[in-house]
Amino acid sequence: MMITNFGFAQRINGNVVDKKTGEPLIGATVQVEGCDIAAVTDASGKFSLSGLKNDGAYNLIIKYISYQTRKIDGVQSSSNEQDNTISVALKEDEQQLGEVTITAVERKNTEVAMVQLAKNSSVIVSNISAQEIQRTQDSNAGEVIRRVPGVSLIEDKFVMVRGLSQRYNNVWINGGAVPSSEADARAFSFDIIPSSQIDNLTIIKTPSSDYPADYTGGFILVNTKEIPEENSFNISVGGNWNSSSAFRNFYSAKHSATDFLGFDNGMRSMNKMNNNWNVKRSTPIGDMKLAMGYNHKWNIRGNKVGLIAAANYSSEQQTHENMENNLFGVYDVANDRSNYLRKSTDNQYSTNVRLGAMLNITFLSAGGNNKYQFKNIFNQIGNSRYTWRDGVSAQANLERSAEYYYRSRTTYNGQFTGKHTFSSDALDWSIGYAYANRNLPDRRRYLTDDALESGVYALSTGNDISREWTRLDEHILSASINDAHKFKFNSWQPVLKFGAYGEYRTRKYTTHEFIYNWNADNNTLPTNFRHMDIPTLLSDGSNYGDNKLNLLELVRMRNNYSGHNSLAAGYLAASLPFGKLDINAGVRYEYNQMELISNTKDTEESHSSRFYRNSDLFPSVNSTYKIDDSQQLRLSYGRSINRPEFREVSSSVYYDFDLASSIQGNTELKNCHVDNLDLRYELYPSRGEMITLALFYKHFDSPIEWTYTVAGGTDLIYSFKNALSANNYGIELDIRKDLSFIGLPNFSWSFNGSLIKSRVNFEKGSKEENRPMQGQSPYLINTGLFYSNHRHGFDMALLYNRIGKRIIGVGRSEGSAGSEDNARIPDSYEMPRNTIDFTATKRIGSHIELKLSFRDILNENVTYKQFADVTYPNGNKKTIEEVTRKYKPGRNIGLTAIYKF
Repeated sequence: MMITNFGFAQRINGNVVDKKTGEPLIGATVQVEGCDIAAVTDASGKFSLSGLKNDGAYNLIIKYISYQTRKIDGVQSSSNEQDNTISVALKEDEQQLGEVTITAVERKNTEVAMVQLAKNSSVIVSNISAQEIQRTQDSNAGEVIRRVPGVSLIEDKFVMVRGLSQRYNNVWINGGAVPSSEADARAFSFDIIPSSQIDNLTIIKTPSSDYPADYTGGFILVNTKEIPEENSFNISVGGNWNSSSAFRNFYSAKHSATDFLGFDNGMRSMNKMNNNWNVKRSTPIGDMKLAMGYNHKWNIRGNKVGLIAAANYSSEQQTHENMENNLFGVYDVANDRSNYLRKSTDNQYSTNVRLGAMLNITFLSAGGNNKYQFKNIFNQIGNSRYTWRDGVSAQANLERSAEYYYRSRTTYNGQFTGKHTFSSDALDWSIGYAYANRNLPDRRRYLTDDALESGVYALSTGNDISREWTRLDEHILSASINDAHKFKFNSWQPVLKFGAYGEYRTRKYTTHEFIYNWNADNNTLPTNFRHMDIPTLLSDGSNYGDNKLNLLELVRMRNNYSGHNSLAAGYLAASLPFGKLDINAGVRYEYNQMELISNTKDTEESHSSRFYRNSDLFPSVNSTYKIDDSQQLRLSYGRSINRPEFREVSSSVYYDFDLASSIQGNTELKNCHVDNLDLRYELYPSRGEMITLALFYKHFDSPIEWTYTVAGGTDLIYSFKNALSANNYGIELDIRKDLSFIGLPNFSWSFNGSLIKSRVNFEKGSKEENRPMQGQSPYLINTGLFYSNHRHGFDMALLYNRIGKRIIGVGRSEGSAGSEDNARIPDSYEMPRNTIDFTATKRIGSHIELKLSFRDILNENVTYKQFADVTYPNGNKKTIEEVTRKYKPGRNIGLTAIYKF
């Protein structure tokens, strides 16, 4: 908030709301008539005028874009905050139906603003604002985006739009591309963006020529904050208590001195070769969250300059004990029993640390015709995990194993952008750089079983103890320029849009693996070393050396790869108004070249390049018919593409301990082209309210899916494969409604639900079965009941979420066992679960805010299953449910205090 002459004690406090809905108006200007003392309303619609020289009456002028200006005479100032609080209700300017040129800062962080953005957009969008995020108390972008219609999450961070897996989505932050946060798939991990850094989040659901063609489910735009609404500094301190972790036993391996910052200090490097395998026990008290933000704006000769700086830190511990972790092969029809490829119980203990920072600088010229921005967002995440596994192998051997796992992720996104408004043109440009790093230093595993003697656990071979170092680095350079030229032919004013985009991406992935070796016939190790406690054996330095334990590197250069990807694009589009009908039609051209550089030999560098080149035209048409000022109908068509990622076409093999399986690429993958058709009805009962009903259909040519097969009878290998085609269609309903019309003032309700159906088709003669698409949910439900009392500074929210059963891993047919119908490894499904969250916020005065949250109140099991369709020799059929993974995530209680200076 901008306050001048702040050395005086007299002040006027108040709040500004919409007269019809009672919603706070954020960014409204409150001016003292006859002087330069002014204020801007904050996120709660509140303002404070200080610098008033004496007790007395003042005339106030309140302005807000698209609202009628209001003047209030004789407002009394005072040194007592309780004596001079006023409430101002502004009426929407219903006469302002023509085009408005905004020269001030355009606010997109309110619920009302985002509803208006969706209404006026030329494409079908869903969005959420900073105001809504504040009400739900979601802590990161992954939790925030779950509230958007048609959106669900995998592993609480990977986003699915309209039931489609994360590979069919594209993510940009502040107008620039971001690298994948995972080494083995195309995915952006939304949990790396703290919610406090988000100004608004938009999902574009229909193709348009001015956006990249590489999205089908949704093009997700995350915009961080710009010019602040007020000058301020705030700090936030919070805690969280998980019922499965807090005040319970927690086990962990040795940490480095910088683990608490989210990265390893070198303790786990290959040069140091730390041999401490011991595990220590502790008792977590709870999780910690810290944050601070600094906002400042300057008015320099009519030019506006804004600076937003934020930093946040969190440390949490998660415990998943007695977690079922099984995998099943082809059902054993002869003995009528499941065929276990793995049957185990896991105890998993994780420490997650997140360190984030943001710095945004904005310059807005006098008159608002030129805007320059320099935006930076940095996140560092560290995950330290210890897993103990007890179970039975596919060979029916008793097994005990452990994994010591540490992963750090570093991401940086920076953009320098400009927007310029001329008499007939709107020009914008951007230059961006993004970096992502994923480092797994010294991932350690060991295994003991009873292969040597039944019922007695022991080391069988040196392969049972391994250490691995992997590192991934990815850089992205991007640049774009866009221009919109407005023509005037009397009353007809079409707009011609054109632009270009270029992107260069480079990635390097390296891995080193070692196993422990010893001479079985001639060694000086303790006599019973095979039966010793493994951490004790490996932590004792006297057990290393000649005729003892030694490390042997498994040189597998074919697991390393690097790559370069160049994308060049240009588009031409026209926005054509025909009375109540608006048509936005265009075509986009994209040329993409990916070079994958891998090794042809394991024992030495033997680089070989494979190129994947394609050029395509992507037409799109988005039309809107305005029935009246509150109703409109949209019809859209567009063509899009899904390209393989570096990892998916590489021959690299990586062992995943959670899956107890290897993952490898497929060099023969090809692009998937998608045709998209959308029809949506939109109703806007009043400002900030909306009801939409949408139908959509998508046809996929050669969709890329995540599948698994059995090798050697017992070992699973996960990989990627093109199917012949697929169809996806569904219906979405989105409601945002104030409930004062039924006698519930200060209450509002939001609901979004989706029903989706998909089918993957295979070539005739294939053993594969037509089935739903991998990752597709048949239904999604998000709903919330909100209470907001601005006078008393109190907000509450009750939130509910549920997704339908969806395929996580696609099974494969494997020859015949009795009949081909039985010889199939079942698909793996994530089962539905209900989640209920409750949040409450209380503001105390103008400086203190308290937040309380109860998350996942029901604490239902997270369950994954395989479903085996069995046909018996007598012709009877049955579906067998087999639990592959099940655990309780725990309830969470959070408490946060914020102090605003």
